[in-house]
Amino acid sequence: MTMRVDLRAYWHGLIMIGAPGAGKGTQAVLLSRALGIAHISSGDLFRENISHGTELGKLAKTFIDRGELVPDDVTIGMVRARLDQPDCAAGFILDGFPRTVPQADALSQVLGDLSKRVTLVPFIRVRDTMLIERLTHRWTCRACGAVFGSESLPPRDGCKQDVCDGELYRRPDDNPDTQRRRIEIYNKSTAPLIDYYRGKGLLVEISGEHTVEHVHRLMMDEIRKSVGLY
Repeated sequence: MTMRVDLRAYWHGLIMIGAPGAGKGTQAVLLSRALGIAHISSGDLFRENISHGTELGKLAKTFIDRGELVPDDVTIGMVRARLDQPDCAAGFILDGFPRTVPQADALSQVLGDLSKRVTLVPFIRVRDTMLIERLTHRWTCRACGAVFGSESLPPRDGCKQDVCDGELYRRPDDNPDTQRRRIEIYNKSTAPLIDYYRGKGLLVEISGEHTVEHVHRLMMDEIRKSVGLY
C-alpha cells in the first residue's frame, strides 16, 4: 500500500514563468490551494499597495501616472515586504515577478536576507499561435480581476469567483496585434530567465497546451519530484 504524503509538510518556494496567456496565474491559484502557501501576483501587489496608500504604493503611482515604468527598486521593495508577511512562512508562489535577470538577481538577495529560497521554477511552454488565440478570447472581471479563458468559460451572468459577482468584460487591448507585441516583449526581456534558472538547476518545463486540470497534475508531479517523492 502506497502512503499518501502531504506536500504541505514541505517548504515550497516557486516562481512561475511563462508568456502572457500561458496560464501562470490560473496554475498559481491552484497550487496555492493545493500546497497551502501564499500566491503573490505582481499585479495584485501593485494594486494593493496603491489602494492602501503605502509609501511604496504612492511612489509607484507617481511613475504610473506619468506613463513610466516603475523602477526595479520600488517593485523589489514591495516584493520584499510581501515575502516577509506571516503567510509566507510556509512558502510562496511568485507570479509575474521576476521579469528580468537583474530582477532575479535582486530577488535572490532578498530571499537570502529573509532566510528563504526558491525550490522550483515551473516554465509553462505554449506556442505563440495558441497564446494569441487565448489572449484574444478571454474575459476579465471588473470587480476582482479574475480572468476567464476559452478553457474556463465565464458564466454569462457574472464572475461567480468565490463570493464575487462582478461584471465580465473584454479588455480593449485583447486584440491580435497588441498581443503579438506583448509576446515579443516577453521573448526579449523575460525569456532569458529560462536560461538563468536552468543554469541554477531549478527550471522544469511543462507543456501548457492541455486542459487546466491536466497542467495542474503535471505541476504537482514536478513538485513531488522536487522534494524527492518520485
